[in-house]
Amino acid sequence: MKDFGFYLVMTNPAVGYEKCAEAAVKAGVKMLQLRMKHVDERVVAQTALRVKAITDGTETNFILNDSPQLAADTGADGVHVGQTDMPPGEVRRLFPQIKIVGLSTHNMEQMRSAISQPVDYVGVGPVYATPTKDIPDPVLTPAGAGEMIAAAPFPAVAIGGINLANLAEVKAAGARNFAVVREVCLSQDPYAAIRRLQEAFANA
Repeated sequence: MKDFGFYLVMTNPAVGYEKCAEAAVKAGVKMLQLRMKHVDERVVAQTALRVKAITDGTETNFILNDSPQLAADTGADGVHVGQTDMPPGEVRRLFPQIKIVGLSTHNMEQMRSAISQPVDYVGVGPVYATPTKDIPDPVLTPAGAGEMIAAAPFPAVAIGGINLANLAEVKAAGARNFAVVREVCLSQDPYAAIRRLQEAFANA
């Protein structure tokens, strides 16, 4: 898998999941993740199907968070798993139809472990403190994230507290891909928010 730059994680978007997904597709976002925590699985499945209908036939890969079974059932392009979810090797064995498997990593030990697993990309974070996780992992700082990214033989996505104000610092530390949640999801104009981030990263 090649570097893809911007990775949008959708969690409770102010304008709704469909409008946010439409903005991502319009902006040419390559990776779009649906992350709905503490929500009934049927609601997640219904939302996933609606988002998948929007990304179908576009250059945007639709990634579902946490659940390989739900990703397979809804025809998602990929699944993103955490350290305590189903291991990537098991995902590949049980759900061969899932094209893309991503894994969260939070320290160098987990990165080294990821290198020996069948993953397409990893998340590296949290770079900064972030309120989007129930139990946050220790903050890496841009320098710490940069060391992990440098060790990765596949695309590594810096994530956690990244916004317009600190994006240049993240890129300077070595990030070639970055993920954002709140900067876009809290916006009433997600397309404009995405384009600002894309331009800032390109110009940093």
